[in-house]
Amino acid sequence: MQQYKTEAIRNVALLSHSGAGKTSLSEAVLYSAGVVNRLGRVDDGNTVSDYDPEEVKRKASVQLSMLPLLWKENRVNVVDTPGYADFVGEVIAALRAVDGAIIVICAASGVEVGTEFMWKYAHSRSLPRLIFVNKMDRENADFYRTLEAIRGKFGKKCVAAQMPIGSHTSFQGLVDLITLKAYLKDREEKVPDPLKAQAEKLRDALVEAIAETDDDLATKYLEGQEIGVEELKAALRRGTLEGKLVPVFLGSALQNIGVAPFLDSICQYLPSPKDTAPVVATNLATKGKEPISINGDSPLAALVFKTSADPYVGKLSLFRVFSGTMYSDSQVWNATKNTGERIGQLFIVRGKTQEPVPQLIAGDIGAVAKLSETSTGDTLCLKERPLIFETIPFSNPPYSVAVHPKTKADLDRLGSSLARLCDEDPSLRVHKDQDTGETVLSGMGDAHVEVASERLKRKFGVDINLDVPKVPYKETITIKTQAEYKHKKQTGGHGQYGHVFLELEPRPRGSGFEFTERVVGGAVPRNYVPAVEKGVSEGIPEGVLARYPLVDLRVTLYDGSYHPVDSSDMSFKIAGLQALKKGVMQAQPVLLEPIMNVKITVPDNFTGDVIGDLNGKRARVLGMFPEDGLTTIEADAPLAEMLRYATALRSITQGRGIYTMSFARYEEVPAHIAQKIIAEAKKTAEKS
Repeated sequence: MQQYKTEAIRNVALLSHSGAGKTSLSEAVLYSAGVVNRLGRVDDGNTVSDYDPEEVKRKASVQLSMLPLLWKENRVNVVDTPGYADFVGEVIAALRAVDGAIIVICAASGVEVGTEFMWKYAHSRSLPRLIFVNKMDRENADFYRTLEAIRGKFGKKCVAAQMPIGSHTSFQGLVDLITLKAYLKDREEKVPDPLKAQAEKLRDALVEAIAETDDDLATKYLEGQEIGVEELKAALRRGTLEGKLVPVFLGSALQNIGVAPFLDSICQYLPSPKDTAPVVATNLATKGKEPISINGDSPLAALVFKTSADPYVGKLSLFRVFSGTMYSDSQVWNATKNTGERIGQLFIVRGKTQEPVPQLIAGDIGAVAKLSETSTGDTLCLKERPLIFETIPFSNPPYSVAVHPKTKADLDRLGSSLARLCDEDPSLRVHKDQDTGETVLSGMGDAHVEVASERLKRKFGVDINLDVPKVPYKETITIKTQAEYKHKKQTGGHGQYGHVFLELEPRPRGSGFEFTERVVGGAVPRNYVPAVEKGVSEGIPEGVLARYPLVDLRVTLYDGSYHPVDSSDMSFKIAGLQALKKGVMQAQPVLLEPIMNVKITVPDNFTGDVIGDLNGKRARVLGMFPEDGLTTIEADAPLAEMLRYATALRSITQGRGIYTMSFARYEEVPAHIAQKIIAEAKKTAEKS
């Protein structure tokens, strides 16, 4: 692929609600640009971007895909992203690499929940946007109804730049409202006479919207002067780059109608890397912030925004060059990991194929294989100018599952394979729960962890079962008590003798376990006190109610007796352990459960349903904070009730609710629930 100047590059992300037709649109732009010679279909599993076996199986994108193409002397790097909420990490990664966003909306379904989220993600990055109303040939498609919904949701700055020719049953093409030219399939014609009046009316509305963003044009418009086509295009471009305007286009990706004019619009109205503001990085040498201009003559600075395990070339790192030039067969410095990396052959990635290139200039996107230390979010630069870009802000995953390997061979490879999986997808997290001993995998939802499980088997040969994680209950005591235990055993020769008196008392919640002693008069010789403490400590991990760890108690050795011949460390260790168990049973033991602090943000009209559901989960609502049509609910809720809340919230709010959850404290389990937990634990113990 020939080299281009930075000014001729366009980096754009396709964003939408799942099913709006992003992948079909990406296939159509590749076809229009001559990259492929036939249109692939999602239903047939033969599109360029949805090449992963999971994508073919699900008929939906589960990871971002690079789709570079050439269009009229412009290099357009299209990034197709998943629309399903579980794979939002791929969207977040893609938005760090692009300069503009294309919001794809189905003409029949209109603005859906995923559309709203994608708009917010693009807005948070201050990305210029275009809207493409797709599926104009679909039953119930209505461009004007969809446009009204767009303007109602995202504001009056969303303006129609095109109008349709024909209805959904006879959709033939479109009219460009700036040039007043009609595009029917792949040919340009005059506007049909029956549509001229409507086209003039819509064009006047577009011109007025453009003029409002430019003082000179506003004066011309108010004075009734003619505004030239090139003037309008230039002003529309400025308004789009400044976020004052969002042009709305239309077409049918499956019929390849409106795609070529839309490619023209991408190159015309979305920014090149040169048009974007400098990116701020931290200079490790000066410890200060430094603006990085998109300049090929500056020292190298590139951000790795995606890592994948490619079955053919191994680990593949996708990166965006922000300044300087990256060369094949060169050395770079990973400032994030403080280590050098050798760059082998550079690639342009298109779906699952790689095309070798000698270099990548500032503003371009490419890939390199087999970087040993580099992972997603790392900055590659020169050692003489060590820079670190802001890390990619992946959300904390709210949905967790316990991972159990199916065989011993799977167990041996599980840890390293999970680590590689999380390196490939940083929105996945894995940790070992110290309380339950389970390996816990966390993702954005059930589909996310299911895909991760299937990918683990396919790529790394590790087969696992997914279960609901165990709740890390604890046990404690509620009253002060004393317990005595005498371990005495005579077997011929030396016997065993250890005799202790322990005092048990509860401690404040969260203060943990403490062992003390106040033996006087040598009732228990000093050399046996550590053995008593060891015996008590061995009893702490397994309580008497349901074999959960004991917490928040103080155990004091205050008396006892010994035998000059038969006493030993082992005897006092056994005595300490048994005295602890006896004392805990006397001290009115209770179960404790983890309480989570939950923050839930939902549209106002779902607030009542969400609070009603929380009340059914033993939650305590702490406050509600409405703002801009959304309400944030803060509550405390038991972890046992929130293990599958991601699925429940999605169902209640039609996918519009989001939440975060963090550990707050432990509290006593209500008696009727504790009885069920204890009974279940006894059944499990009997089976094992």
